[in-house]
Amino acid sequence: MTTQPFEPLFTFRFEVSIQEQPLHGDGGDLSPAPAGAFSECTGLEATVEPKVIKSGGNNYGAIQRVGPVTFATVVLKRGISRDGRLFKWFERVATGDTRHRCTVRILLKAMPAPNASEPQVLLTWRLERAMPIKFKAADFNARATEVGIEELHLAHEGLFLESQPGTGE
Repeated sequence: MTTQPFEPLFTFRFEVSIQEQPLHGDGGDLSPAPAGAFSECTGLEATVEPKVIKSGGNNYGAIQRVGPVTFATVVLKRGISRDGRLFKWFERVATGDTRHRCTVRILLKAMPAPNASEPQVLLTWRLERAMPIKFKAADFNARATEVGIEELHLAHEGLFLESQPGTGE
């Protein structure tokens, strides 16, 4: 087995893919999946809550076992767009369509090679059964000159790192 030198990855080149995934296999009324280029993605985080077991006669620390896993809220930010699909997805869930979930993939890409048609995908994070829990529209200010940014906050039921072709993982 050969080891390759550690090579840190740059995180500024990524893509977000959102696919419909209604609960209980209900195909129902599927609207086009929310889409768009995002400028920021935060909250790819999972935490294990340790279960502490105190054992009689074991005075030098407690025994640690794995407890439940919790996931952070993922926040997607992008320049405001005219299509309104992110808000429509939020509105649909907020008004009672709680079965309407999506699979969200965040793909980290390499810098494109000079002769490559597409940049190589280095890592893919997958959020299972994601649903929007907060939408924040851009702030309006007549004196501002920056691009308006909208936010979508997602709760989800699982964070997974998918293996990439050629990585052997």
